[in-house]
Amino acid sequence: MRTGALALALLLAAASPVFASDGKQNQSQIAPVATTQLAPAGVADGPGDETRSNGFDKRIPGTGTGLARVPADHVPAPAPNSIALVNNGFSGFLGLTHRDQRFAGTGVYTNTQFSLEPPDQGLCVGNGFVVEAINTAIAVYSTGGTRLAGPVPFNQFFGLTPEVIRTNPRVFGDFTSDPKCYFDPDLQRWFITILQLDVDPSSGNFTGPTHVFIAVSASADPRGSYNVFVIDTTDLSHPGCPCLGDQPLIGADANGFYVSTNEFPLFTNGFNGPQLYAMSKQRLAAGLPLTVVHFSGLGLPDGTVFTVQPATTPKGGGYATAAGGTEYFLNSFFTGSLENRIVLWALSNTSSLARPNPSLALTHTVLDTEVYGNPPASTQKPGPTPLADLLNAKLEFIDSDDDRMNQVVFAGGLLWSAVATPVKTPNGPTTTGAAWFAVAPSASGGAVAAQGYISVARESVLYPAVGVNADGKAMAVFTVVGPHFFPAAAYAPIDLSTGAGEVHIAAAGAGPDDGFTGYGGFRVARWGDYSALVADENGNLWMATEFIPDAPRSVLANWGTFVSRIAP
Repeated sequence: MRTGALALALLLAAASPVFASDGKQNQSQIAPVATTQLAPAGVADGPGDETRSNGFDKRIPGTGTGLARVPADHVPAPAPNSIALVNNGFSGFLGLTHRDQRFAGTGVYTNTQFSLEPPDQGLCVGNGFVVEAINTAIAVYSTGGTRLAGPVPFNQFFGLTPEVIRTNPRVFGDFTSDPKCYFDPDLQRWFITILQLDVDPSSGNFTGPTHVFIAVSASADPRGSYNVFVIDTTDLSHPGCPCLGDQPLIGADANGFYVSTNEFPLFTNGFNGPQLYAMSKQRLAAGLPLTVVHFSGLGLPDGTVFTVQPATTPKGGGYATAAGGTEYFLNSFFTGSLENRIVLWALSNTSSLARPNPSLALTHTVLDTEVYGNPPASTQKPGPTPLADLLNAKLEFIDSDDDRMNQVVFAGGLLWSAVATPVKTPNGPTTTGAAWFAVAPSASGGAVAAQGYISVARESVLYPAVGVNADGKAMAVFTVVGPHFFPAAAYAPIDLSTGAGEVHIAAAGAGPDDGFTGYGGFRVARWGDYSALVADENGNLWMATEFIPDAPRSVLANWGTFVSRIAP
């Protein structure tokens, strides 16, 4: 279903596989296939609606089968963090909402968006701009919160067929999902990614092939021109494929830009593990042809490798320069139960990525950690639920994430990240908290330098993301929800010596989540799938997460996002 130049110019010439320390490598070549621009676009109501729960949302087989080393009665019981009353150095603004996403689009893209849950937060900041990407729209703001461009549908931005053309009969277009964005402080360029999947135009059923699209700006202004590159993730030579590269995650070091996906067969059960793609960020930024190194076949002797998160580095944070340049990744042991290990991956000799035939090596180290695990669904404070009333449904629960690794940031020689985990709070039920880690990588593999938990008594902490600036100031951003809080945007500072501090409410929730994915079945609404926290060139920490705003909604959902800043 890809249209125009995008359908003609995908250049992939796979070489024979070679084996590295971990997994196997293939090399291919890509080049720009099109240009695009993030121009202003409007939001206008339109008739009719169709829903699509975002994401492929397959579960990997074999999880929860006794691989975990920690007994189920060892749920962490940290002392809960207190709620702060003052937010010093704080400012923020309402980001994109479900209504913005649903009614984004101009011209032939008017009224062509699905209703989607969850938003899948992407955030990047630099050069006086804030770019927010969600499923499936993108917008540009000033640092003061003025919207400068968008919301633009991702299908419109990438020149793809609209998601759905509401004629009779309906016509379905490219499925896109899981956006991410990154501002490179060295190159002063914006990188925007999304997965793409061909569908049957008459039914909307997935057909393949599948791709990851990468748009790279030609200047430091995100409203200007972008070069578009495409990576084919169909992988017909892999078991069960054609396949989908689900949930593309991105990172960068001094030399490379990195994409990590989870590979699922489209038409059969199975899971082919993470796929890592490494490429020169300088050649991407210059709009030049380049070599992509594809790692597959990653495995562990006693656990499944899933959601390998590449690291980004803030300006002044210090790249890893040993071994010809090194990019780090983290992943959790994804067992469906409790665990006390994570995995550190090191991709070395990244300086060779600018060459026609890069020479890279990938190694891993298993690190012992505090206990974490798969959290329970979260309860909500009762309130107005017009969609539930319309459907004669009960108040929904909220999905609390699983225990996959969330975003990773490398600064000051430490890798920072967090996972969701069940926690026992005093005199209360088991709820959801966050387990955070600061990992010190080394030539011998590395070790956990600090770790801890974030929890709120009787409430839940959802979809944490940890970020840090060049001075080592770290924060975690997340949603707080429970019997006393409507879904609220919140954050907490983290100190290497004293752990996480008070939880600050960035934006209070105005009501319960009342979205279409939580009515029917198990009554668990989609949430997340990510929060985001990045540092700008001045050391300000920018955060974005999902909450329920006091703002116009659509019939089918009422979620929004809140973007906030903490001054250093």
